[in-house]
Amino acid sequence: MMEGVLDLLVSIGSIATLGQYAWSMRAHFQSPTMPPGAMIISAVVIGVALFFLSILWIERQPVTAKLGGLAIELASAALFWWAIVISRKARLRFAFDPDNPDSLVTDGPYFYVRHPFYASYIIFWIGWGVATWSIWAVVPVAGIVAIYTIAALDEERKFSRTALAGAYAAYRARTGLFWPRMNRDWRSLWMRA
Repeated sequence: MMEGVLDLLVSIGSIATLGQYAWSMRAHFQSPTMPPGAMIISAVVIGVALFFLSILWIERQPVTAKLGGLAIELASAALFWWAIVISRKARLRFAFDPDNPDSLVTDGPYFYVRHPFYASYIIFWIGWGVATWSIWAVVPVAGIVAIYTIAALDEERKFSRTALAGAYAAYRARTGLFWPRMNRDWRSLWMRA
């Protein structure tokens, strides 16, 4: 009984998170059309979601894996919504949009990482992978990390072709790609705490 309830909770939580991502594609990101790369990401997301749902319901997982995976997914949702709130006015575009960026966000989660949306997606997929407690989850998660890394690096190259190139270079030097960079400023914050 408990296993079925946890399977249902992980399934609902995961599908709800994917629903939030779908909502953001219509309500938050400002690309005029969906680029082919974003379409590929959408297809991969659907395929991996069906794969993870299958593993979740067919195989048995430890309770701690399901609870831990769900907690990781919740952390990813918190990062996602923090990025939504902070970047609301920035007119961000879809992944692989051919247009160059015209704004630079450095507040909120962007103070710590350059790509908090991609970081939240990666954390989500890691969480769902943990919940499945399957070695087979490693391959799609690694593939998704590779896709988001390619998208992030593509966006960074686009900044170098804009008037924001200098500001972005300075920003890039002090922040991490997906994970916070532990530099001198961070260490001083920890020392004061």
